[in-house]
Amino acid sequence: MVDWSLARQVARLAASRGSPTGRVDADLAAMSCEAAVHVERYTGLEGAATAPEAELVSREQWAEINLGSLSELLDPVAARLDRRLGTAGPLAGALRVATSATLAAEVGLVIGYMSQRVLGQFELSLLNPQAPPRLLFVEPNLAGASRTMGVDSESFLRWVALHETTHVLQFSGVDWLREHLGTLLRAYMDTLEVRINRGSAGGLPAFPDPMRLIADFREGGLVGLIQTREQRQILNRVQAAMAVVEGYAEHVMDAVGTDVLPAYVGLREAMDARRSNRSAPERILNRLLGLDQKMRQYEVGKRFSDAVVERVGIEGLNRVWESPEMLPTQTELERPADWIARVDRDSLAA
Repeated sequence: MVDWSLARQVARLAASRGSPTGRVDADLAAMSCEAAVHVERYTGLEGAATAPEAELVSREQWAEINLGSLSELLDPVAARLDRRLGTAGPLAGALRVATSATLAAEVGLVIGYMSQRVLGQFELSLLNPQAPPRLLFVEPNLAGASRTMGVDSESFLRWVALHETTHVLQFSGVDWLREHLGTLLRAYMDTLEVRINRGSAGGLPAFPDPMRLIADFREGGLVGLIQTREQRQILNRVQAAMAVVEGYAEHVMDAVGTDVLPAYVGLREAMDARRSNRSAPERILNRLLGLDQKMRQYEVGKRFSDAVVERVGIEGLNRVWESPEMLPTQTELERPADWIARVDRDSLAA
């Protein structure tokens, strides 16, 4: 149903616009291996024996990889829409063609735009456990960011590597995390209703907004306009889990970076400024895509992680990885003391 060939063309075009020509003169594979040692030592998380090797990719390559993963998410829903379009009468064929092209253009534009912002990504399929994970670093974005932020390039690269290798250890060291998020994702996708709204032209498809789906599950940015109470409940759980995943990694970046990076001072301030300094059009687009919610996940999750570690240490924070039930709720993310009290109470009752 989605014309993925067209989506790739649009994504490549969007990704290549204004792409910087800088190169990364560093061995990110070695940096990531070194980062994993530091993260393991600090957190106590133990990763898989064979972690994915770091890959330097272009924006276009990042877009291609993510479009491939995204097809796993959208194709089942698009197939349901295709079946419904078959009942649209004599305009069914034209509607299929128009819808396929529209979805492809929207998906390609969103992925292409996102490719201009991403620094690194632990690429992990939540719907296909057999798909091998990948550790990706977008070379032109890393080179451009360190230059425009005015920070030490080597320390910046090592700092980003700390974040992404923390994700590697989270998903390889916490045996239930990938399955838990995948189950939530499948449950949400099963709730999506594909409709055809009749209009003067005979029928127009009402497909779940692909930009919202991308933001929800490729980037974790959850938008507030949820169709049903069931969907809101599922997405609230995803949002809380992803805030912990991202906030935990943000905490580790700073906790470990303070000790091991030669020029750590100023990195956090520069990164926060990069995330917040957007032009008005960019801010509007980020809000439409749900990426502003992604930034909030970083902030809320990091505040939660910092507060818990301050009170009960990293060992106390690691209790979030004991089981899905130990993950904080959205309310507890804002009130870490409530989460600490609950997990302590649950331990006493066990």
